[in-house]
Amino acid sequence: MARKVFFSFDYDDVWRVNIVRNSDITKKTIDEAGYIDKAEFEKIEKKGDGAVRKWIHDQLKGTSVTAVLIGAKTSESKWVRYEMNHSVTKNNGLLGIYVHNINDVSGKRGIKGKDPFVALGYGGIKTYDWIEDNGYSNLADWVEQAYLEAQFN
Repeated sequence: MARKVFFSFDYDDVWRVNIVRNSDITKKTIDEAGYIDKAEFEKIEKKGDGAVRKWIHDQLKGTSVTAVLIGAKTSESKWVRYEMNHSVTKNNGLLGIYVHNINDVSGKRGIKGKDPFVALGYGGIKTYDWIEDNGYSNLADWVEQAYLEAQFN
């Protein structure tokens, strides 16, 4: 069954994030939520923290899984942490996907970031490496597993 997924990430990783987000277009098994380009996000941010929180709440409505796409600085992002906390509050399934091994626009790999779930005290959340764990073929299964784990915990 298709799940509606919120993708949480740091904008420094947007190139790699788009590789992950666009990988499922041909399969049509995941409905996506939560993506807005950096210029639009900056407009929302200028309206203040309340506007950003409202946007996050609106984007998370109707989602059942939050996929945190982990790059070098993801665990330091105030808004990623907020998205994760709100996802837990609404009982979304959670999973992490390391994106540092995806080549950027220059063909370079990134630095592996810290596990943001550990930083917030959410132990036991499964994380995967997009390249090493064959995310292209396995993303839908990871999402379904995260959903089921949230429902039975």
